[in-house]
Amino acid sequence: MNRRLYQQSHATWVCDYHIVWCPKYRGKVLGDKYIKQELKKMFKYIARWKDLKIHAWHIGEEHIHLFLSIPPKYSAAYIMQVIKGKTSMWIKKKVKRLPPGTFWSRGYFISTIGINEHQMKNYINNQSYQQKDLPQLF
Repeated sequence: MNRRLYQQSHATWVCDYHIVWCPKYRGKVLGDKYIKQELKKMFKYIARWKDLKIHAWHIGEEHIHLFLSIPPKYSAAYIMQVIKGKTSMWIKKKVKRLPPGTFWSRGYFISTIGINEHQMKNYINNQSYQQKDLPQLF
């Protein structure tokens, strides 16, 4: 198996996570191409800013899957706070037709990724084939 090892001044690490979260009310607000493009831009920006490594992502119509490596100096909860906070603020600023209030739901799913990294990448990359029809939010 070909594992990536990352290094900081006093640590060698592999901290891979699979994170899933959805917008509030779970409507299909993420189906818009402009919103997807802006979210991808923000994910890349946050990854550079916080030294994260994004391995795979899928922005579905009503949820997001993200497979990333988080340096051990940050907690996963802190990174989710940054990702959800910054992207919510950015999307609300760019897209005026969204309903008022928070953009993301309060919770999220997070799991560490061990040996089954290849399976996780395939799962995330094949999410577009597993979409279910949900009602439109607006």
